[in-house]
Formats: sequence, C-alpha cells, structure tokens
Amino acid sequence: MRVAVTGAAGFVGVNLVERLLGAGHEVTAVDRQAVDTSGANLGGATGVGGDATDDRLRIVVADVMDPAQMRAAVSGAEVVFHLAAKITLKREDPQAWELNTRGVATVAQACLDESVRRLVHCSSVHSFDEHRCGQVMTESSPRSVADDLPVYDRSKYAGERELLAVVERGLDSVICNPTGIFGPKDPPGRISRLNAMVLDGALGRAPASVAGSFDLVDVRDVVDGLILAAEHGRTGENYLMPGEMVTMHDLLTVAARTAGRRAPLVAVPLGVVKGILPMAEPIGAAFGSDVMSASAIEHLLASPCVDGGKARAGLGYAPRPFTDTVRDLVAYFVQAGILAERGRSLVRT
Repeated sequence: MRVAVTGAAGFVGVNLVERLLGAGHEVTAVDRQAVDTSGANLGGATGVGGDATDDRLRIVVADVMDPAQMRAAVSGAEVVFHLAAKITLKREDPQAWELNTRGVATVAQACLDESVRRLVHCSSVHSFDEHRCGQVMTESSPRSVADDLPVYDRSKYAGERELLAVVERGLDSVICNPTGIFGPKDPPGRISRLNAMVLDGALGRAPASVAGSFDLVDVRDVVDGLILAAEHGRTGENYLMPGEMVTMHDLLTVAARTAGRRAPLVAVPLGVVKGILPMAEPIGAAFGSDVMSASAIEHLLASPCVDGGKARAGLGYAPRPFTDTVRDLVAYFVQAGILAERGRSLVRT
C-alpha cells in the first residue's frame, strides 16, 4: 500500500515510518525540514527508523501550510497519516494556532483533491477539556473551546473542526486522540519533554518530584492505534488512545531504578505546586522555556482518567504497561548514547 506521513521527522513520525516500511508499505515521508539523505532525521543516525536508501521510502520536503506542496506530497497515496503539529504549553502562540488549524485544513483538502482513500489525523487528548470533563474523559466529554485554555488545547479541537468540514465535503477521515506520548526512538537532539523527564530520572538528577499524575502512552502503541484506525476506524469519529495513569514520582522512580540511579526522595504536594501558579509564567519566561508554565501545572492538577474503551473495542487497541516503556526507553538512551549526556537541559523549548 502507498502511504504518506506528514511530520515524518518527528517523534511519532519516526516510529510510524519505521513500522510502515517494516510492514512492506511504500512510504512518502513528508516534513518541512530538510530530511538528511542518510536517514538521520528519520532515526537513521542510531540505527532506527527509516532507511533513506530503501527504494520504498520517498522523502519530500514540504510545508503543510502550502496547498500545492501538499497536493504533490499526497498524490498517489491511498492512506495519509497527518502528524505535523506544533506542541506548546504557552497560553498564546500564533504559529501553533495556524499550524494546528489551517495546516490540518490544507492537508485535508489536499487529500480530498487527490482522492486519498483515508486520512488518519493524529490530534491530542488536549482537544478535550480536561478541566470540565469530570473524573473520567470519554469521546463525549466537553471539548477545548474555553478562552482560558492554552492555545495548544484550543487549536487541536479547532483543527478537528477544520477537518470535519472537509469530511462533510466527501473526505474519509478518522481522528485519534493519544494522551502523553513517550518511549524509544525519539530523534536525537530534539528529545520530547516526557522523554527528557525520564532521562532526568535515569540520570539520578531528580531529587524531588511532584505528587501529580497524568496518562502516559507508549509511542509504539500510538503507532499501532493509528494503523488500526486506518483499517477499522469509523469516518468522522474520535478515538481516545490512553496508556496508563502514572504519578510523576512513580515515573521518575522507575526510571532511576531501571538505570541503577538514586530515585527521588520526596514528592512535592499538589497544594504547594498550586501555590506557585501565579509565578509560573514569569519563571518560565526567565529561563526561556514553557516547561515551567501555568499550563503545565494545570495539566497536573486536572488529571482525569482517560477512558480508552472505544478504541479497545472498536479498533483492537491494546497499550502496554508504562514500566515496559520506561525499561525500553532507558535501553534506547544507552544505545543512542543519550544517557551519557549531562549538565544541560534536553527538553524542547
């Protein structure tokens, strides 16, 4: 089968491209950055991901905001996986809003124009309002429309609305909503926030943690879910794809013990964390990062249980335990030479 993947040089993209090639598909890997012909940007630098010498892999440098480039990129594809997005914890970010909304509309219209059989859109759990859904989030929970929500949350739901408008004009598309994604084969040099947190634990440089929790899912399970959605998902419907609810303290402790390092000694109570909300944005701005932000803290404070029953029953989705992911991620850090890196932040800003 001929498949196209946008955002192919990103974390999920690297893993998806590798899986699709392994299954014998012809893959067009689309990304706005120039993908190294050695395959380094697809994970090739560490012996993982797609091999750019594989004649079943076509690498295309294109901007998802450009209609003509997108039509050319998806031309001939039977299935397109749209992964390209900008993740941010900022309250406002015009670039994130444009990419996560107009970018989705552009890709969707290109797929319709080029008669793509199905578009699988990788959205996010954050397109659902975690602050107003109660203790359990399902596909019928309130959506992220409130003005007080971070731009990422609002933009992901707005992007889904853009997509559904094209579905009404005849596009076959399904929407996947994974939770916090972590796991092996993160492109070196651009490690994700969650993977960087596990790395801190594995290095033993997290003397304390926070008593909050969040749902984490293995990137390989997300890839499975996306492929299952392409095969079995219902047109125009959402599928939440959770993994396991994990406390930050447990995540850091398992990472430290897996690597033979010292685990965090204490978990800071959520009441204390909540008290620094007014100072979070100035602190983050001072360090040039959105990791310390009101949005990040509010995510920890909300923490609803995400119900993945629809994906399990309808798609056959079956995520693994988080401890298996931590074990494999620490092994990947060692293999890729990342675990030896010390003394600097590896978190994307």
